[in-house]
Amino acid sequence: MTKVSIYDPFADVFPTLFRSLLNEGSSEQRGGGAQAGGGSQQAVPMRVDVSEGERAYTVRADLPGVPKDAIHVDIDGNRVTIRAEIKRESEQKDGERVLRSERYYGAFARSFALTDEIDEDQASAKFDNGVLELSLPKKAVAGAKRLSIQ
Repeated sequence: MTKVSIYDPFADVFPTLFRSLLNEGSSEQRGGGAQAGGGSQQAVPMRVDVSEGERAYTVRADLPGVPKDAIHVDIDGNRVTIRAEIKRESEQKDGERVLRSERYYGAFARSFALTDEIDEDQASAKFDNGVLELSLPKKAVAGAKRLSIQ
């Protein structure tokens, strides 16, 4: 049996530069914030579930550790954008000496388009135990109108 290998001419010269460009998601989705303190702590990408009912969409987004006031939801027609900012600080002390200090500050966002336009006035959101739940009613579609002849 013949084995096929793919030749990558950049693998030896630029081993990680081009691979990072091919990774799924943008740095904004990955939580591309700055880190300090040499830790390996990174933000987890926002996991989103979208389900469609007859009259509304339901969106559930996992945002663990994000305070409610740091979450922003924008609706523009059929496009929904969820943005969140996260600030995590951790410090371990032994008496007066700081042994380790880690800080993470970053922002991430998810944006997606739905099939139908959203009724912004009827939309609602709740945040409980790190899960954001959006109820996004579909805008009523104007049906055919019959004109009366006078």
